Amino acid sequence: MFDSGTPRDKIIAAALRLAEARGWRELSLGDIAAEAQVPLAELAREFKCKAQILAAFTAAVDEAVLAKFAAPTADPPRDRLFDVVLSRFEALQPYKAALRRIACDLGRSPGEALAQAFPSLKSQYWMLNAAGINGEGLRGLLRVKGLLAIYARVFPIWLRDDDPGLAKTMAALDKRLRRGEAVVLGMARFREGCEAFARAVCGPREKGEAAAEAQMPAPPAAPQQA
Repeated sequence: MFDSGTPRDKIIAAALRLAEARGWRELSLGDIAAEAQVPLAELAREFKCKAQILAAFTAAVDEAVLAKFAAPTADPPRDRLFDVVLSRFEALQPYKAALRRIACDLGRSPGEALAQAFPSLKSQYWMLNAAGINGEGLRGLLRVKGLLAIYARVFPIWLRDDDPGLAKTMAALDKRLRRGEAVVLGMARFREGCEAFARAVCGPREKGEAAAEAQMPAPPAAPQQA
């Protein structure tokens, strides 16, 4: 994923190697520049902090997943979403050891963890789009947040899943997507019930208003000009 030879790719790859070997919390930008064999000034042009390096890594994974899903299939939305998210975990496999160390260190550093909130939301927005699911508007935002919550639950399971076939990850992802689907369907039924109730309440009034308007005398005709 980071074999283009550009300074940006070298920096991201170096940061991940160092994170795997030494952890993330005490890692400095100077350490990363030295490992990447790029001048510190070059690193500063690409990234202002370590959080931006992680965000760039997330964006690179997004691109790798999106490249696999040029157009949605005819499968049900939940199945499409399962395939997309599983492909994301598969793309992350080579970096699992580094991500274990990073996740552990971010768990002890709330500020750094919070800095990844927006890149994570943006990432799940693209995962929804890859599955052919609308992520726009208020409903779309709820879908994005819901998928992020599912991903956040499955990610630690993936980190501990050493099975090459990712059996535990697949089972956990399927379970939580089914739960999420049930919640969405329940919300849709609740909304439909509210709309039906509103129609039942407003319907007689609308009919009464229509009947009253029908009984009103017609306005006098305008005088014709000679």
